[in-house]
Amino acid sequence: MYQPAHGKFTVADAAAILAELAAAVPASFVTVGSNGPEVSVVPMLFDPTDGPYGTLRFHIALPNPQWKGIDANTQALAIFLGPQAYVSPAWYEEKRRTGRVVPTWNYVTVVARGTLTVHREPAWLVAHVRKLVDAHEAGRPDPWSIDDAPAGYVDGQAKGIVGFEMRITRIDAKRKLSQNRSDADIEGTIGGLSAGTPSEQAVAAEMRRRV
Repeated sequence: MYQPAHGKFTVADAAAILAELAAAVPASFVTVGSNGPEVSVVPMLFDPTDGPYGTLRFHIALPNPQWKGIDANTQALAIFLGPQAYVSPAWYEEKRRTGRVVPTWNYVTVVARGTLTVHREPAWLVAHVRKLVDAHEAGRPDPWSIDDAPAGYVDGQAKGIVGFEMRITRIDAKRKLSQNRSDADIEGTIGGLSAGTPSEQAVAAEMRRRV
């Protein structure tokens, strides 16, 4: 992923952004195997303690052909897209001063690259589903647990999925948030986005965190 000089992160910072996004949004899981390019959109759990860059754990449906094209040599990408929004040059002070402005797009993203281990073991799959459910139910007023399902139901459902561990070998994080603009242009952009859609407001909030 292209990284301008003002947008580079250390591995530790990139891992922190990955942890933040993995807790909130699904990833695009991309492979190029014997079946050619394949992609699935799936929630993932990030374990920063497993390996030098951490490990992602996730699953896809058994009928999904993507897993059948994966072997020991398959390289994978997990792409997490956080807040993102179009930025109008009408919000820039520079537009009023010189008119020498163009639109852009602000966003937060992480791309993790790694190697894959496939899991079909029932015990691994059920434990993974439990961790995934618990992570996303945490904080809800009436959290659901897989123990709320009838006995044996989740075990049966787990037969219909394939699990993965992706040992990360590289992380690239990027926050493109108008860092190359003047303070006045940044403030104008924050103001414009703050009056927009929830997605635009989320980008404005990210920009405020960085000002």
